[in-house]
Amino acid sequence: MAAVNRVFAAQLAGLPVFGPDGESIGKVRDLVAGLRLDHQPPRVLGLVVELTTRRRVFVPMLRITSIEPNAVTLATGSVNMRHFHQRPNEVLVLGQLLDAHARLGTAESRVTVVDAAMEPTRTRDWVIAKLAVRERSTRLGLGRRRTALQVLPWSEVAGLGLTDLSGQPQGAGQLLVLFDTMRAVDVAVTLRDLPAKRRYEVADAMDDERLADVIEELPEDDQKDLIAHLPEERAADILEAMNPDDAADLLGELAPAEQSRLLELMEPEESEPVRRLLAYSSDTAGGLMTPEPVVLTPDATVAEALARIRNAELPAALASMVFVCRPPTETPTGRYVGCVHFQRLLREPPAEMVATTVDSDLPALRPGAPLSEVTRYFAAYNLACGPVVDSEDHLLGAVTVDDVLDHLLPEDWRETGLHDVTGDIPEEVGNA
Repeated sequence: MAAVNRVFAAQLAGLPVFGPDGESIGKVRDLVAGLRLDHQPPRVLGLVVELTTRRRVFVPMLRITSIEPNAVTLATGSVNMRHFHQRPNEVLVLGQLLDAHARLGTAESRVTVVDAAMEPTRTRDWVIAKLAVRERSTRLGLGRRRTALQVLPWSEVAGLGLTDLSGQPQGAGQLLVLFDTMRAVDVAVTLRDLPAKRRYEVADAMDDERLADVIEELPEDDQKDLIAHLPEERAADILEAMNPDDAADLLGELAPAEQSRLLELMEPEESEPVRRLLAYSSDTAGGLMTPEPVVLTPDATVAEALARIRNAELPAALASMVFVCRPPTETPTGRYVGCVHFQRLLREPPAEMVATTVDSDLPALRPGAPLSEVTRYFAAYNLACGPVVDSEDHLLGAVTVDDVLDHLLPEDWRETGLHDVTGDIPEEVGNA
């Protein structure tokens, strides 16, 4: 490995990982250290690397040739491609050590771990030699001051042994800072790899919008586990922040009594579209659809339509099409007139009315259409989004291709990762 004297764990988070020939392997997601019963610095065993397929594997430190400020390079040789599983004597430095509470030696001074520095030894091992800590202030209110940061040897910080980390509560500030740079789906994968206690602490510290985005990317069992952990009032707030179709899917997996209780706690305007979706089977167009597509009246202009789909919070699939209906435009709408693909909007004058650009020939899906019919519909018309209309020509919602894929993939595809869905990847890195 290239000569470096000290590397802080937070600096490694998200760094790209390359093979010996410069090929992209993935990104660093954590460091794995072996905790000891004595007060000696724990040895860094390796890195948790997220491959381009989102599978997380363990890469031993001996397989790393260099750590640079902008990248990590692996040596030629074999790397076990099994999904990473943490062992009882191991600690995830980013996932578990950061934000842990500790003491300074035998003193009563309590500190919070902000970062951890690994350093090489004469035997070519790497150890967590130093910790960046901040004293935990007991002052409350507006007079509370931010305490100074200290970088201390591992031996001077107590309360970070095997039994300490498994039982103590932790904050989540540093981990949330790292999550800010990650997509919701990547945060979801990270949460699943954390011990349950730490997972709950992070969920408790996340804001509602962010947690809702992350829960949408979790497998059903993990979704139910987190919702069960949260207080009922906050669980209802999270469901309100989720996309209605995702909230309906989650509620549909809960016991009837729990489902009813959470729906009652939700604001009526938020629960109503979810209740409508729950009336449909999950493998039909009605169960797959979102009740919040982009809906405009015929007299709206092309400029208005483009402004609506330009919304950064609108998913790409929903932004691919606007639907034109007679008032009212809230689903279920007035009479459905037709739809306009965003590419058509780009070719028309901004002042033109959308009524003149409507595609009224594209068939609409019925809410009871089974998944097989929905799949053929998307394949036949090459769509990313399609309308769902009832027998009286009211627009009920829209199905997007990502929701179709979710139901076509194996039920456990989020647990097994993309590796098992897309096929085999090499068993080695470099000379594999």
